[in-house]
Amino acid sequence: MSNFPFQRLQVDLAALIARTSSGQRLPSEPVLAKQLGVSRATLRDAMRTFETQGLIRRRQGSGTFVVGKVQALDSGLEVLESLETMAKRLNLAITLSNLSVEQVAADADCAANLNLAVDTSVLCVRRVIRTDGRPVAYLVDTLPEDVLQIDDLPADFHGSVLDFLLGRGDTLKTSRANVSAIGATAEVAKALEIQRGDVLLHFYSQLYDETGKAVDYSLSYFIPGYFHFHVVRRVGG
Repeated sequence: MSNFPFQRLQVDLAALIARTSSGQRLPSEPVLAKQLGVSRATLRDAMRTFETQGLIRRRQGSGTFVVGKVQALDSGLEVLESLETMAKRLNLAITLSNLSVEQVAADADCAANLNLAVDTSVLCVRRVIRTDGRPVAYLVDTLPEDVLQIDDLPADFHGSVLDFLLGRGDTLKTSRANVSAIGATAEVAKALEIQRGDVLLHFYSQLYDETGKAVDYSLSYFIPGYFHFHVVRRVGG
């Protein structure tokens, strides 16, 4: 397909989305592909643009739905903050769901990032962040047992490991984050109620204390369109 027909397809999709009410489901992929005269593969490529803008979202087994305009979380990355802190500063309402806190054995990736032996017992905290009832982020923190144990967390724990550690008085010093775009795995897709392989913004980070010890290894998955992250940089020279 040449570039112009693909752009025409995106224009047609934009018009369809614009005249469909928020929360309403679009026609199924086979029906929509036939209606627009394209293959399902081409249709998926075109729809990905609107997914990254947060205008539509696919739900596993349910179809593709139009999303109403939402306030995006816009924040710089120069200072490490929890999503809860950023949302409060921006007056954006978010909620927590699917909270899971459990002891697990460190796999090779986790062990390497926390400088532990494989199969060492660690604490894993998983949760989903929602806005307007929609899942927008899936967060996983893994910490050594000598940093955090299940019994340390209060009954009203709201999901932010960073805020808990800071509130407890831990001397946290630096964080290193790697940022990439990835396709959702089966686990992450289920948590975010999207299709496996859908594009997500992915952070994997290590948090260090003042001695240089890695105290937290975190994996964060964000649905594009709901988050605008930026970096303010000094001009060299």
